[in-house]
Amino acid sequence: MNQRSYTPKRDDIERDWLVVDAEGITFGRLCTEVARLLTGKHKPTYARHMDAGDFVVIVNAERVVLSGRKHEDKIYYRNTAQRPGGLKAETARELLARQPQKLVERGVKGMLPKNRLGRRQFRKLKVYVGPEHVHQAQQPKPWAVSERSSA
Repeated sequence: MNQRSYTPKRDDIERDWLVVDAEGITFGRLCTEVARLLTGKHKPTYARHMDAGDFVVIVNAERVVLSGRKHEDKIYYRNTAQRPGGLKAETARELLARQPQKLVERGVKGMLPKNRLGRRQFRKLKVYVGPEHVHQAQQPKPWAVSERSSA
C-alpha cells in the first residue's frame, strides 16, 4: 500500500474572485464561511501550510444580522496610545453604525490563523458598505452563504 501526501505547487493554485452579499446573513455564519473561502478549505487542493484560498469581496456589510442581544452585549475594545484612559470600548451596535466594514473584518480575522499565513489570507478580504465595489475588472463570481435554520 503506497500512501503519499499531496502538496500543491505554487503554480497549481488558482485563485478566484468571489462576491458575497451580506444582506440578511447572520454575522457568525457569514464570518465562518468567508474564513473558509479565504483559507481554501472548499478546494480539493487545500493544504494547511499554504495559502490556497480565494479573494473574497463582501458587499452590503451594514446589513449583516446580529442575533440575540449581541447588539448590546458584544463589546469591541481598542487601545489608543498605551496611556492611562486610552482603552476605548464600543458595542457592536455602535461599531456597526460607525464602521460596518470593521465589524465584519474583525469577525473574519478572528477566525483565521494567528500567524504569517493568516495575515496573508486576511489581505485577500475586501469589505464594502453598500452594493457597489471596485473589483469589476476581476469578474468576481457570486457566492451564496447557506443560511441553515437551527430548528
